[in-house]
Amino acid sequence: MDKPTNAAPALAEKRVILEMGTGNDLYGLDYTKAACRAVHDALHHSSIVLFKSLGVDHQQMRVQVTIGVQEPDKVDLAVVAAELPRGRAEVTAVMGGLNVHDAEQGTTHVIATAGVEAYVPIDSTAWRLSSP
Repeated sequence: MDKPTNAAPALAEKRVILEMGTGNDLYGLDYTKAACRAVHDALHHSSIVLFKSLGVDHQQMRVQVTIGVQEPDKVDLAVVAAELPRGRAEVTAVMGGLNVHDAEQGTTHVIATAGVEAYVPIDSTAWRLSSP
């Protein structure tokens, strides 16, 4: 026979933030630099008052970053993760972004895109958008 428990219900993670950004490296073919600039661009699009307003500890936040570049294996994921000021970072690099070759100058410009998603554990039964 199961014993009753007073344990709090498990909280499900919900995505509360989605930001996108772009970054580039014009002359060094540095995919990590372009990726970091894309993350900075995404982060500078928002002012997140949600944590303080709702009393949520930002250290509970899981930040999932997806970087799109033409050569994903050339992104140093740990360096990109270190750019995030809060939360627990998870960074992946996938095929995307754009390389623009300048034949006249003999250079290739790297353009990276970043999707930054933040998830926090939320008790969805404690919230409602409006009363019935």
